[in-house]
Amino acid sequence: MSKLLTLAAAAALGCVLAGSALASGDALAGKAKAAQVCAACHSADGSKPTTPDYPILAGQYSDYLVEALQDYKSGKRKNAIMNGMAAGLSDTDIDNLAAWFSSQSSALHTPVVPLHFE
Repeated sequence: MSKLLTLAAAAALGCVLAGSALASGDALAGKAKAAQVCAACHSADGSKPTTPDYPILAGQYSDYLVEALQDYKSGKRKNAIMNGMAAGLSDTDIDNLAAWFSSQSSALHTPVVPLHFE
C-alpha cells in the first residue's frame, strides 16, 4: 500500500510540475514580445497589471495562455482589447509569450500541501 501511495504522490507532483515544462516556445523571445505588446497593461513579467481588471499572467500554465491567446485571435473569446492585441500575434509569438509568462514567478499560487497518510 505504501508503494502505491508513493507512486500516486509522485504522479500528482509530476502533473503539477508539467505546466511550465510543457512550454514549447522560446521564453527570451517571449520576453521581448511581451515588452512590445503586453507590458503596458500586464507589466513586463506579467506580475503587476495596471488595473485589477487585467489578469496576472506570471506563473499561469503555458497551455492555458496558448489557448486563451488563440481564442482571442480567432474571436472565440471576446474582449475588444485582447482580440485586437492577439490578432497581430503569430503562433510562434503565442508559444513564446506563453513560455515567458509561465516561467515567471507570481505572488498568486496554489500551495502544495504535503500528503500525510497513516
